[in-house]
Amino acid sequence: MKLNSSIAAVITGGASGLGAATARRLAAQGVKVALFDLNAELGEALAKELGGVFCPVDVTSEEQADAGFAKARAAHGQERILVNCAGTGNAVKTASRDKKTGEIRHYPLANFDRIIQINLVGTFRCIAKSAAGMLTLEPLESGERGAIVNTASVAAQDGQMGQVSYSASKAGIVGMTLPIARDLMDEGIRVNTIMPGLFNTPLLAAAPDNVKAALAASVPFPKRLGEPDEFAQLVETMVVNGYFNGECVRLDGSLRMAPR
Repeated sequence: MKLNSSIAAVITGGASGLGAATARRLAAQGVKVALFDLNAELGEALAKELGGVFCPVDVTSEEQADAGFAKARAAHGQERILVNCAGTGNAVKTASRDKKTGEIRHYPLANFDRIIQINLVGTFRCIAKSAAGMLTLEPLESGERGAIVNTASVAAQDGQMGQVSYSASKAGIVGMTLPIARDLMDEGIRVNTIMPGLFNTPLLAAAPDNVKAALAASVPFPKRLGEPDEFAQLVETMVVNGYFNGECVRLDGSLRMAPR
């Protein structure tokens, strides 16, 4: 797919971090970008900077997702690119013992479900709605109608202690990538997933310098955190390279996460 001003893209979680870097890279190629996010302040500012549109969307809400796609398409037309970056996580053990009181407790199931709903179901919700819209488009010269890129995590394969819900949600994204690519293969829509490692996003930027230094040192090479634009570069490659389909790719400096 050639990137130019005739192409529209929707980026979930697009107001900051990996999503914002992706929006900037696509917009630099002329792509019309729509940002789905909960942070209206950041989203509106970035949309103004890029000449795009901000859509307030909680990906767990059917109504907000529908409204977001409607707003994006009214502004730019049907998107040919969807990049799913919206997600969150927490750190809770499956079952644990309080060191002071000895009280035994387990992971609150409502919290587990929340992470699954945001990261996994939210991603699929946007894929299904975007793909249905792409089916209305005429194929490009290459025969393709669109390209979808999802964000999983290295935790899908080597999650750390306390990451059970996060790892499960991200492993679900990895697991559904190939079946969705096969579902859409006759319609010319490609689907790929990136599994990022440790990246210099706002979440990690808030960490103390010694913590960031330790995390950077744990990466085999290069010994640093990944930069959001390096993630965006891989998104661009997955969109532009028409033979890239059904793949889940680690982007992590060969990092393998330790148990803790």
